[in-house]
Amino acid sequence: MTVIGWKLYRLSEEVDVAPLVIAGKKFRSRLFVGTGKYPSPAVLAAALEASGTELVTVALRRISFDEPDPTLSAIDFQKYLVVPNTSGAKTADEAVRLARLARAASGLTWIKLEVTPDPVYLLPDPAETLKAAEILVHEGFTVLPYIHADPTLAKRLEDVGCAAVMPLGSPIGSARGIKTEEFVKIIVQQASVPVVVDAGLGLPSHAAQALELGADAVLVNTAIAVARDPVRMAHAFRLAVESAEAALDAGPIEQQDRAVASSPLTGFLDS
Repeated sequence: MTVIGWKLYRLSEEVDVAPLVIAGKKFRSRLFVGTGKYPSPAVLAAALEASGTELVTVALRRISFDEPDPTLSAIDFQKYLVVPNTSGAKTADEAVRLARLARAASGLTWIKLEVTPDPVYLLPDPAETLKAAEILVHEGFTVLPYIHADPTLAKRLEDVGCAAVMPLGSPIGSARGIKTEEFVKIIVQQASVPVVVDAGLGLPSHAAQALELGADAVLVNTAIAVARDPVRMAHAFRLAVESAEAALDAGPIEQQDRAVASSPLTGFLDS
């Protein structure tokens, strides 16, 4: 398939990797994509296609009012699982109200829960996030909470019924990569629900690193949307995620504290 004058490639179709399952729904792609900041609806549509994603997040303001954002027309609701997010909510009450509005307007029941009162770093509020999650799960939403990489909070959210947890790699839109590596590892070790690294990923290598740390998927928005060529960048993230997934399935070798020769070091000098 050619998209905007260049060729799409993907890894071998023969590689049979187990799908990711969240709340009973199967995903072949472990790359989830946000839909904000794209230069045009056409570029968004092409980037989503190039990414191979099956789940996209959408700001609630685009679907909750009588005049939705025109970029919504670029999203094929039959092809992608569309997950509204509560971006902009500063309290649990605001997040719950936004989620209810989204369900009433669209019938969508999956929600990416974001409660970010901090206007500078957009860091999530742990107490308000937990409070909102409890309410939304009780009301039948499939809740995917955006959180700091806090293992204790991740377990609390899992215990109240969240379908996955979404720890940040670094602040939203910062492109700094995974600065929370050690905590993401702990979350992965303790979690019995999928872990999706969300926020701060700036390069395809960051996405590959997240999977190599044990995360089940990644969510990427800004790094794709504001790239010079969002479509090619979306495809680059796709290849990175698929490559990491294939490598993990192939069985990486263990790290060693000292050198291990790849060829015999004895015998040939004595002959």
